Amino acid sequence: MTPKISFEAVSKTFPLKDTEFVALDRVDLDIADREFVTVVGPSGCGKSTLMSMAAGLTEPGGGRILLDGVPVTGPGPERGVIFQQYALFPWLTVRKNVEFGLKLAGLPADERRRRAQHAIDLVGLTDFADALPKMLSGGMKQRCAIARAYAVGPQVLLMDEPFGALDALTRVQLQDQLLDTWSRERRTVMFITHDVDEAVYLANKVVVMAARPGRIHRVVEVDLPYPRTEEIRLSPEFARIRNEVWHAVYHQESAA
Repeated sequence: MTPKISFEAVSKTFPLKDTEFVALDRVDLDIADREFVTVVGPSGCGKSTLMSMAAGLTEPGGGRILLDGVPVTGPGPERGVIFQQYALFPWLTVRKNVEFGLKLAGLPADERRRRAQHAIDLVGLTDFADALPKMLSGGMKQRCAIARAYAVGPQVLLMDEPFGALDALTRVQLQDQLLDTWSRERRTVMFITHDVDEAVYLANKVVVMAARPGRIHRVVEVDLPYPRTEEIRLSPEFARIRNEVWHAVYHQESAA
């Protein structure tokens, strides 16, 4: 079966004074349809660069990225991108923010409203559909950003540390909300994080990257049942997988 996303010998370099910095070196990775993959690794390993190239926002220096077997040559509506910063329009309500991409796509007003409302309900913001962003907490703003991405009907969600700026409690709540939404919609997800616990809790598969140059160090399968619960976080199997991922990530920094 053709992978949903495929990275084939993907490399990327950046100019650095009189030399070049190798951000990524021949990365090979397949992500299956409807799979939830988290990517972790030490700072500077190229996680965000890899996602930016999957989004079509940055071009590979070598190799190629395929979506359903077709090379990625730029951004497209089949890929929704969610960053750590909420990037909401402060003068628009939650509903209007969620409708924004649909309006750009030329959908009629009644269809925009229907799809936006479905996405708002999906992330639990029904009672705040007509609120401005300044009235929302950080977690609610990120839910709005997720709803906006879902509304346009992407096949793939690319998420770059979307919960990184949130407090610990809100972060856990948003993890459960995201998994609940994913269980109902089952989009393919590539999720970048620095948090090993978050990586294991969310994913079918954790990709551990190594730095200097950025490359795939290890892929850890997460054989834990969905729905994920607090009991799973406390289970011996979760602890075993977490320790495996933790060691794979942080022994690199110790060695460095």
